[in-house]
Amino acid sequence: MPPADKKYYRLIISRLNGYELGKLKYRESLALLVEKGIGGFIIFGGTKDEVTACIAELQTLAKERLVIACDIERGVGQHLEGALHFPTQMAVAAATDLNNISEIRQLEKAITMVAQEAAQAGINMPLIPVLDINSNPDNPIICTRAFSDNPATVAGLGKIYISAIEGAGLISCAKHFPGHGDTDTDSHIDLPLISKSLNDLRAQDLVPFAAAIQAGISSIMLGHLSIPAIDHLPASLSKRIVTGLLKEELGFPGLILTDALNMHALREYGSAATGCINAGADIILHPDDADTAASELAADVASGALTESKIDKAAARINEYVKKTPLDQTAFRLETDAKAIFTELYERSITLIHNSKDIVPLKDTHKISLMVCGDDTSPDISTLKELFGCPLKFTDETSNIDHDGILLVGIFTNIAAWHGSSGISSLNTDMIKLALSSFRRSIVISFGSPYVLRHFMEADTLIAAYDSSLQAQQAAMRCLMGEISFKGNMPISL
Repeated sequence: MPPADKKYYRLIISRLNGYELGKLKYRESLALLVEKGIGGFIIFGGTKDEVTACIAELQTLAKERLVIACDIERGVGQHLEGALHFPTQMAVAAATDLNNISEIRQLEKAITMVAQEAAQAGINMPLIPVLDINSNPDNPIICTRAFSDNPATVAGLGKIYISAIEGAGLISCAKHFPGHGDTDTDSHIDLPLISKSLNDLRAQDLVPFAAAIQAGISSIMLGHLSIPAIDHLPASLSKRIVTGLLKEELGFPGLILTDALNMHALREYGSAATGCINAGADIILHPDDADTAASELAADVASGALTESKIDKAAARINEYVKKTPLDQTAFRLETDAKAIFTELYERSITLIHNSKDIVPLKDTHKISLMVCGDDTSPDISTLKELFGCPLKFTDETSNIDHDGILLVGIFTNIAAWHGSSGISSLNTDMIKLALSSFRRSIVISFGSPYVLRHFMEADTLIAAYDSSLQAQQAAMRCLMGEISFKGNMPISL
């Protein structure tokens, strides 16, 4: 294909691998994309200082302001080393009572700090909040990324995020329209099926998106989802869903971007970039190759499969929104108490589900036998080991275990793209149940998906921590040891 004009590149956000910035050829390839007119980049990994410097340099090279996106649902530290980590959205819901003004104010301040650190790094489109309603306990890709399984809770917390991000001058992004919460399939791997009527979607999944539009959300990300009740095409390729439902029925006037086009959900559909633009999208996010995607758009305009006016209108809309974002990264200073405020949110999120034998707070750590398992195969459990020693290996014949003591089971699950699961295997479930039956007292803590706890209701004490990070572990241990009280409220139904 011949090289495409700059206008086609303007609709594309390409990948930026932060850990490759040390390679001259890679930095040159990014600069070349900017020269070709690329719309922007989505950041994956790297150190905060190196990525920040690179973004500043690319912005000076660009003739049009670049869109710099990043999935910072768990804070800028989710992708950039040296930045701060933030609790998962489900942990935030557990920590925040929407009827408590002081807690709402604290959350507003915390999200403003996340936005400040993002802007400092050059990120002008934080891809948050997730507005999916996680109504399927076996959802492998949303789970703790969602606030709740309750539409009102998701809508209420979403509006707080939107207000803080937009207030910092950034482009907030609600995802994944029209709702990725009621499926057990990861769209990175396959096309998820949403078996709901349009009326059911209106009553549940669309509620947070409608609230977000009223709150002034700047952008909405389309989910790669099959919704046969509306269209035979996936949502991101469906004019009925993007133009008819989102633009016309809900009245959304802002930027519409696809979920990543390198995901396998659309692998059976030909020119997905053109299909998404024809459906009503403005931005093509993360295609396998930006040059190929731009050339395909140009070729489809030449063939008549796509009109040039759609390209021009999408580019104009991108320019309209990105020009409102701050250009001077050095103008942002992260407040010194940000880490302390984030830590308090972690601590307030830890949820005591039941404590039938009043085991917690713990009185003696020497009588604890630690067991660790889950689909996160290599979690950093240094916090647990420091308190309780090395975890038991239940495959061994162990004669010195004090079965009159307490079994503490830490279940580590990981919500990640291409992973395909947010739970634990039946083998792990059986192993834990056997271990629970052999001890007189027991504690089970979920560091990740709280839904795994529904398999172990026989345990004396159940605790949800919503995250496998060291910050979540430290918060859970402080609650466990009685240094602080349990304050979290379960935001989903088990």
